[in-house]
Amino acid sequence: MKKFASDAGSFLNRAKQYTEEKLGQAEKTEYEPAFEQLMAKAEKTRIWTEKIVKQTEALLQPNPALRMEQFISDKVQAGPVVRHTETEIFGQNLVEAGTDIGPGTSYGSALLKCGQMQQKLAEAEGKFIQSSVANFLLPLKNFLEGDVKAVQKEKKSLETRRLDLDAAKTKLKRTKPEHKEAVEAELRVAQVEFDRQVDTTQVILERIAGSQEHHLRNLNDFITGQAAYYAQCNQCMVDLQQQLGRV
Repeated sequence: MKKFASDAGSFLNRAKQYTEEKLGQAEKTEYEPAFEQLMAKAEKTRIWTEKIVKQTEALLQPNPALRMEQFISDKVQAGPVVRHTETEIFGQNLVEAGTDIGPGTSYGSALLKCGQMQQKLAEAEGKFIQSSVANFLLPLKNFLEGDVKAVQKEKKSLETRRLDLDAAKTKLKRTKPEHKEAVEAELRVAQVEFDRQVDTTQVILERIAGSQEHHLRNLNDFITGQAAYYAQCNQCMVDLQQQLGRV
């Protein structure tokens, strides 16, 4: 019961301090410029990483309905749903058409060759998607789920400690001299807890600041895979044109 009353009192003190700060009736502790820069950099990194993840998912699966279906299946099933791509389905249709029309005819033979090459393109596309997810998308998602969520939690705790500290400072200013000793003791405790939380938060902020090197390696892996994929697609088309020229 005493703890509940203490927690309720702390909450009210923070709410009062916050309100008075907004009204310009109470002072607010400012963070060091270097610390502010770290927080700004972390927030910028979070915003752009979230956007990059979203657009990468759209690139790898342009259909938003299928993206949502895949997201739900990942949440409720042990593994991803095996789904044929449009390129693979297109290739299979061409192969079936060529077989039915007759591989001995020029048109039937051409349909078979085109269908088989589309299936190769689908295979290359699947490998590109897999490598992009493993080497680029998942590391970024893990970063958002790990350090980004951790620093958001610590920043929330830091704001709580900051309000406690400033509430104690405000209280000390308004306390009569004969009662100042007890309030000064409260202030010292609040200062220690605030400083400790600043240090804890700074460790994660610095880790986020250094994450760009990892993100750069992930980006290089993605571009390498994309270049290989497009080169393979180009070679498939060159080979197909030559084959069709002999039909």
